[in-house]
Amino acid sequence: MNKIVQFISRILPTSPSDPQADRNLVIVRTGITGILANTLLALIKAFTGLATRSIAITLDAVNNLTDAGSSLITIIGTLLAAKKPDKKHPYGHGRMEYLSAMLLGALIFSAGISSLIESIRKILWPEVPEYSVLSLVIVAVCILVKIVLGRHVTATGKQVNSETLINSGKDALMDALISASTFTAAVIFLSSGLALEAWLGALISVLIIKTGVEMEYSTISEILGQRVSPDIVRAVRRTVESFPEVYGVYDMMLHDYGPNRITGSLHVEVIDTMPAYEISDLIRRISVKVYQDHHVLLSAIGIYSKNSQNAFAGELRKEITDIAMKHEHVLQVHGFYLKNNVIQFDVIVDFDTTDPEGLCREITSEVEALHPGLTAQAFWDADYNFSE
Repeated sequence: MNKIVQFISRILPTSPSDPQADRNLVIVRTGITGILANTLLALIKAFTGLATRSIAITLDAVNNLTDAGSSLITIIGTLLAAKKPDKKHPYGHGRMEYLSAMLLGALIFSAGISSLIESIRKILWPEVPEYSVLSLVIVAVCILVKIVLGRHVTATGKQVNSETLINSGKDALMDALISASTFTAAVIFLSSGLALEAWLGALISVLIIKTGVEMEYSTISEILGQRVSPDIVRAVRRTVESFPEVYGVYDMMLHDYGPNRITGSLHVEVIDTMPAYEISDLIRRISVKVYQDHHVLLSAIGIYSKNSQNAFAGELRKEITDIAMKHEHVLQVHGFYLKNNVIQFDVIVDFDTTDPEGLCREITSEVEALHPGLTAQAFWDADYNFSE
């Protein structure tokens, strides 16, 4: 196995500064473990199923071969996702992991359908299996191995943020559940003569189908571009706010191009007397720090100016914030700047708003009514990654 991992590690594009390298090797190593374990289990179950004339155990062997294929898909998906960015795909190929995870979800769904069809067939046309104590011991050992393998793969997937590994681990646990139903039915049959194998198989099949559908829904949502985790948003915000020159962090837009491959932009508020060369230096330091701490690549950092020599601007800022926050659907007001009796600010509204521009016009009208000599300009922002 080590030789196989070493061979694949030479294929994977790595560099000393690439934090993905170790993660990819962990996924590949786990995938190879899954292939070897499932192939061995498939051989054992196939021999046992043929010896006992148990169609359930024989189908279990086929399921193990499917799991070995799932592990192979995991490895291939990782290799494809690790390809370096190119001119056609400048953000890399990380979303290939989501596609492989979707394929695994489809395999689990199809396995559930096949199991359900076979269970219904056995309900309509029952067959009498020939179980033995030895065959049950073998099945029990296989169940334990499958549970350990499934938990290990799932835990590793969560540790390295791999949806493909998580799905593969769930697949293994579902197969352990199928085997457990077969084992339970066999014990009941041997002790009472009551044949429940087909009915238990049908029940477990429905659970497997449900799991496959949930996996597909989750992965498709990620491919479509779902909201980045609020924990990541808050962590990035805390890092940027740690710079003493920064008075606020706003308009954060993060885009997921695969596990641990996030790029985006944000605005920072700095004092209006800060020289351009200091702003340039600050932007570079923020970009480096965020990438080092969170592996988030900030492609752009915009600037909001903070009035530093106008006391009225500070009072007006608080007043406008109070006015805006009284409106339903308003989440935050920021980006204030007062110059030549013109006050500009941004308003974040939630996605339930039917007329965000109309809402901004309403807020500006209220501000101008309180201050007749003032021109208010409100710009609406969508709730892309707002997090308290």
